[in-house]
Amino acid sequence: MIKLTRLNNHPLVVNCDLIKSIENAPDTVLTLVTGDKIIVRESTEQILERVIEFRRAVLAGLAPSPADLPTVASPAPPAAVKDGDLS
Repeated sequence: MIKLTRLNNHPLVVNCDLIKSIENAPDTVLTLVTGDKIIVRESTEQILERVIEFRRAVLAGLAPSPADLPTVASPAPPAAVKDGDLS
């Protein structure tokens, strides 16, 4: 989700996964995959920066730190098998 501003200065939060396209005509117009259009004060570049920042934050939250990874004990060596003993 990214924070944007409508032309009337009211704040707006947009799910950036729903943005289909961004146009400058002369105002910035977002077209969503639903077909809705939203006019905002931010430039295309500002919106792209916010989307990238959001995605980086999401991906950083998904990557576990080495301290969070469980330790794995090494497996015990297999038992010796005698000829003809398959039990």
